[in-house]
Amino acid sequence: MVQARDGDAALTDPELLNTIALLLIAGHDTTVNLIGNGVLALLRAPDQLELLRSRPDLLPAAVEELLRFDGPIERASQRIALEDMEIAGVRVPRGAWVHVSLGAAGHDPAVFDDPGKLDVARTPNRHVAFGHGVHFCLGAPLARLEGQVAIGALLARFPGLALAVPPTELRRHREGSIVRGLVNLPVRL
Repeated sequence: MVQARDGDAALTDPELLNTIALLLIAGHDTTVNLIGNGVLALLRAPDQLELLRSRPDLLPAAVEELLRFDGPIERASQRIALEDMEIAGVRVPRGAWVHVSLGAAGHDPAVFDDPGKLDVARTPNRHVAFGHGVHFCLGAPLARLEGQVAIGALLARFPGLALAVPPTELRRHREGSIVRGLVNLPVRL
């Protein structure tokens, strides 16, 4: 990337820094938060945890549901309205910043039946945890695979997995962060 900045491609310093930041968030934080949020969601829904343990074939669908239920990214990168528009009855003027909440989209009752319930067998599951269209995350297949492998191995290897602290003691990343995840997840094995 530095060569591209210094060469004919002429990446600007801000473009270079934004690309590096995106790679760090996408390549690390997304998967770590998918696994952490997903394990917490399963530990807080013992019926779904037991179903997944008894039916490991549900792991791909379970990861999709964990992405919908408490995905690793809170909001999409910022957008700017290119024209005046109205979204859900709210006027958005040209030039205004628009924040897309991926987390809220996964709980839209117009799209998902009983969106507040974790259902590891939910199909179809048209979540937008990895964005949509031209803004869809290129690393989504890898993150899904990493989530399946890590969560599947954790559940298979540690049948007594449980929270080591009350849920009220868990801390999330700072307010306003683009990532959505836990600072840590103390468990008993």
